[in-house]
Amino acid sequence: MPPRKKPKAAEKAKEEAAVPSTSDTDLAAEEPRPTSPRTRTRAAKAEAPDAAGPAGGAADKQRRRKYGGAGTTSADAAMDAGVGAQPSGLPPKPRARTRSGDLGERGETGESDTNMEAVVKVFCTHVEPNYSLPWQRKRQYSSNSSGFLLPGRRILTNAHCVDHYTQVKVKRRGSDVKHVATVLSVGTECDIALLTVEDDAFWEGVEPVQLGTLPQLQDAVTVVGYPIGGDTLSVTSGVVSRIEVTSYMHGSSELLGIQIDAAINSGNSGGPAFNEAGECVGIAFQSLKHEDAENIGYIIPTPVIDHFLTDYARHGAYTGFPCLGVEWQKLESPYLREALKMKADEKGVLIRRVEPTSAVAGVLKQNDVLVSFDGTPIANDGTVPFRSGERISFSYLVSNKYTGDEAELVVLTEGVQRTVRVQLRAPVRLVPFHTKGLPPSYFIVAGLVFTAVTVPYLRSEYGKEYDFDAPVKLLDKYMHGHAATEREQVVVLSQVLASDVNLGYEEISNTQVVSLNGQPIANLADLVARVDACGEHFLSFELEYNQRVVLETAKAKESTPEILATHCIAQDRSPDVCKPGEAAEEAAANGGSGEQGADKEEGKGASKGSKREREEEAEASKAGAGAGAEKKEAGEAEGGKAGGKGGARGSRR
Repeated sequence: MPPRKKPKAAEKAKEEAAVPSTSDTDLAAEEPRPTSPRTRTRAAKAEAPDAAGPAGGAADKQRRRKYGGAGTTSADAAMDAGVGAQPSGLPPKPRARTRSGDLGERGETGESDTNMEAVVKVFCTHVEPNYSLPWQRKRQYSSNSSGFLLPGRRILTNAHCVDHYTQVKVKRRGSDVKHVATVLSVGTECDIALLTVEDDAFWEGVEPVQLGTLPQLQDAVTVVGYPIGGDTLSVTSGVVSRIEVTSYMHGSSELLGIQIDAAINSGNSGGPAFNEAGECVGIAFQSLKHEDAENIGYIIPTPVIDHFLTDYARHGAYTGFPCLGVEWQKLESPYLREALKMKADEKGVLIRRVEPTSAVAGVLKQNDVLVSFDGTPIANDGTVPFRSGERISFSYLVSNKYTGDEAELVVLTEGVQRTVRVQLRAPVRLVPFHTKGLPPSYFIVAGLVFTAVTVPYLRSEYGKEYDFDAPVKLLDKYMHGHAATEREQVVVLSQVLASDVNLGYEEISNTQVVSLNGQPIANLADLVARVDACGEHFLSFELEYNQRVVLETAKAKESTPEILATHCIAQDRSPDVCKPGEAAEEAAANGGSGEQGADKEEGKGASKGSKREREEEAEASKAGAGAGAEKKEAGEAEGGKAGGKGGARGSRR
């Protein structure tokens, strides 16, 4: 076979001139290459006019699906035609971004770049308390997250991004300078934190983000932040999948949330989610990690953000989201509604339990029917109208209120309808989910370590699966317990630091303290006051499951400094519990005898106020915490007033 002839130079130049020259890359990609007969047949079919009717359309559709033509749109085709591109059935080449930030001829502006300039990287150093050893703190660690600028020199991020912070710094995009930030307010329930930066240079040449309205389903959203996987700004996109009352994991609350299908990873927390108009419609804060779920992320919507900002503007601090403080049941059963004497056109929810500390404790009772909230009727399934064609839990209406606001309730009692007005307030939890950044409370006497139960304490003792592994009694208090008063706590004997004085009690741990010497214990401060004021021969602690711990009062108190020194513990109690001089007042407030307690406290201070005991306790405090000469002198001076033991504690206060 004779060799194939090469094209002449003139013909080659003519072929190149027939194609528009856009760039060197395009020319290099369009050099002629050998083609097979099968390829030439496909090209001929693609260039031929579509006159085959339905069969031809189906064949073209199949060809586009196989070779990527389905990825093109009419806008892409129009742009290709504008630059003289030939139809090929392949995805179009990406268009380069112009120098000003606009995307070619698509009509988009540099608004996205302006928004991205307002997204900052947050650097935080955390020091968490050690809830199992409450006199210590854990080793510090650092974290990176995201945030964005608001008008008024403010920065928004997530509350869990600055949890137990010791230092917070922020850095703008494209800058190499980290600026120290001040935490203005932390909203635990809504997982939002408000920061500011004092340095004026940080705010120069930046346009803050504007908050938008609640998006619609299927609206496009773009999440911007600094997630793991790199150091520069990351952008992910998706659509709004669902809007409903969502569980906020950090604050253990139920507030309005938006579910999106954009990727939200570690480090995205605190970053904004923009709509197509460049407005912020939410803050990225959590995602669902499950083997049966993919790309499920959540953002905090603007109504919750506005509530947090307005609350801070009104009160100068975060006061929380109010709640009714009731447990309710659906009334979908017609027999149940009939038993409650409800008419055919009446709807509502059944009140099962009312918290004693709630705002409705005096107006609602068990077996009442809540018919409406602020004029909005409540359905039998507990939902209210939300938007066109949507319904949402009626707790959304409650969360829109502020602490101290009034609400009008329509209640059905024994078939009789009545209207009441209540002043809403924040809930009081018997087992708090958060300590609001404060260290845990504790008290030690004769090696017995007492503390108040919180969710961080349960997590520290039993790990992430604490709701399965913790003792049933404590879980019942956590899940179903109601505080009788605002100061009520669940006090437990956390552990026993072994010593001769507490022989036989070493294995007791995490058991609730019910009473001391026959008197019920309301909280940890009450226990401390009663121990300090005790003048009886024995300290008898009555625990859950009918367990008892009995110690000789004098020996128990005398052995405490030695045990503290052995375990390098500076103080026998946390600063937030009552001081020895306040024992009588605390005991009297909880039903004890004030004058008798004061006399006993004064006698105890006088009997233990010797110089030798003061020096021993000062040395114990120095060994445990490395106290300096100034603290020791302050402790001795305080000891001259309230006894040696009180002086050692006064050195830290």
